[in-house]
Amino acid sequence: MKAHFGKFVAYYRVSTGKQGLGIEAQKAAVQNYLDGGKWQLIASFTEKESGRKNNRSKLKLALAECRLKNAVLIVGKLDRLSRDALFLRTVVQESGERGVVFCDMPNIPPGPQGKFLVGIMAEVAQLEGSMISERTKAALAVKKAALAKVGKRLGTPNPDLIKAHAKQGGLASAKKRQKDARDMAARLKPMIEEIQANGITSQNGIAQELNRQGYRAQRGGLWSNVQVMHLLRIIKSNP
Repeated sequence: MKAHFGKFVAYYRVSTGKQGLGIEAQKAAVQNYLDGGKWQLIASFTEKESGRKNNRSKLKLALAECRLKNAVLIVGKLDRLSRDALFLRTVVQESGERGVVFCDMPNIPPGPQGKFLVGIMAEVAQLEGSMISERTKAALAVKKAALAKVGKRLGTPNPDLIKAHAKQGGLASAKKRQKDARDMAARLKPMIEEIQANGITSQNGIAQELNRQGYRAQRGGLWSNVQVMHLLRIIKSNP
């Protein structure tokens, strides 16, 4: 285990709607990374924000603390900061003399050399995200075309269910809601499997992909992390 010295400021991020899921794993990653040497974790900041948003108040505070105390910014995983190359380069430049380290890339050191390497990794991360999105779009297009030949549409909500909810004012019985949820899970299962097969496995990523592809949740709204969590549970319990 490599020994680490000096001051560190930790930055953790959880996506909105995930209710803090994943924060303990990020903290454990930081502790494991720093295990060895004479170091100080002088501050930590937790942000509840989407990775797609770059205006983050807690991150600004963390960067200011690094510059003030000549500390290294430490992040559990590169994607907890961002996949946007330009944003990552900006953060690295604003982090002060000692730069940023990522626990999932322990061989990248702090300082000028680390800043250069992180810039390269940022470009790779952005390219990876774009390639995953393109693969998912291509796979779903093939699936949609195959279903279209037999008169079906992938993941299309049942119009009768939507009308029933409207007539009942959204007060359908718990038993009916459960059946509706199982029906939707069965229709979306092939698409979920395609999304996961193309590298998008987090609840947040699946929700974003469903929304981007134009599929709506059970009552016609956008998918959230919590709704995806329930959907995956239903799929898992009904193989």
